[in-house]
Amino acid sequence: MRLPFRKMHGLGNDFVVLDARAAPIALDPDAIRLVGDRHRGVGFDQLVTLEPAADADLFIRFHNSDGSEAGACGNGTRCAASLVLAETGRTHVAIRTAAGMLAADRLPDGTVRVDMGPPKLGWRDVPLAREMDTLHVPLSAEGVSDAACCSMGNPHATFFVENLDALDIRRIGPGLEHDPLLPERGNIGFAQVLSRTQLRLVVWERGAGLTLACGSGACAAVVNARRRGLVEARCAVTVPGGGDLVIEQREDGHVLMSGPVATSFTGELELPSDRPALVAWGAMGAAA
Repeated sequence: MRLPFRKMHGLGNDFVVLDARAAPIALDPDAIRLVGDRHRGVGFDQLVTLEPAADADLFIRFHNSDGSEAGACGNGTRCAASLVLAETGRTHVAIRTAAGMLAADRLPDGTVRVDMGPPKLGWRDVPLAREMDTLHVPLSAEGVSDAACCSMGNPHATFFVENLDALDIRRIGPGLEHDPLLPERGNIGFAQVLSRTQLRLVVWERGAGLTLACGSGACAAVVNARRRGLVEARCAVTVPGGGDLVIEQREDGHVLMSGPVATSFTGELELPSDRPALVAWGAMGAAA
């Protein structure tokens, strides 16, 4: 099986994008893990599959690099939206995901903005294992405690810390992701408040591990920081991939995320029937 693909990223949060609008593409978790392997496949934080939608311009399906399906992916949505915006020449598209309907726009400066909808703040919505105040959740690990939780279409826990550089996130991230308080696992954000309008954020992402950027995690960090009175409604979030995502929470609660997207290269995947290896054919550089 040979599949055309596009490798894209938003500030280093990287994706393999497959277009299944003309014909279905069905990859099982083993195949997804193989494509996601950074040594034997192409490598990605999420696999993004474009599918037709009866009530929108596009349906997007997301899979993590461990083969599990994700309900939402902010940067992946922006990357997919940028392709449809370019195809149609329009400045606005409607996108359906497993987490609901989203709207995306191309801004005058060329960046892509997606309306991630309002956060869900109830303990069942995150979800958490039992009833509790989602603003102060007793998650803890070495160097962090007192998380704030919400759902941005997927579960997020945010820790606010004095010094991000003092944390060994690779060591503490997996345990927090799989904490019993998070029955569907969690995206774990570590945020340092630099000012009322600037956060620095690192995310241990559910099913993907340490990422260079996480769009829904940036949204969750700003939502949770606002709930604690730490930042304003519009905030820049600096991520390890370099640069900022701009997050704004409107009066109606909707969270808008904007930032750059880029295409790294395009090519074809050849997935052998016995799957001992995966070959990327015809990979070509493409303009960002």
